[in-house]
Amino acid sequence: MAITPGVYDMTVQRRSDHNVQLVFKDSNNSAINLTGYTVEAQVWDNSRSNKYADFGVTYTNRTAGTIDIALTDVQTATFTPDFLNYDVLLTNPSGLKEYYLEGKVFMSEGYTA
Repeated sequence: MAITPGVYDMTVQRRSDHNVQLVFKDSNNSAINLTGYTVEAQVWDNSRSNKYADFGVTYTNRTAGTIDIALTDVQTATFTPDFLNYDVLLTNPSGLKEYYLEGKVFMSEGYTA
């Protein structure tokens, strides 16, 4: 079954760590059991010609559909455009790949170094 990815835009401070907790739910608002799933998330430029980072993924509570995706300060220091794009791809235990989330990463300049 194909799904339409949700959209979530985020603002990230350049040269800072950034963490987002995600809870995946089905159309009945019930948590998707992520046991056996793999989750990948990446940040790209608008033309998809330059990959800026792979998010770190932590499976916080698989049965409750909860993960954390994170970027490090070292990664965000390289985010030179004012906005980038990202998405989150889930692969189920049978190998079916579906995008569940996508959005823009708006960069905010951090000044304290």
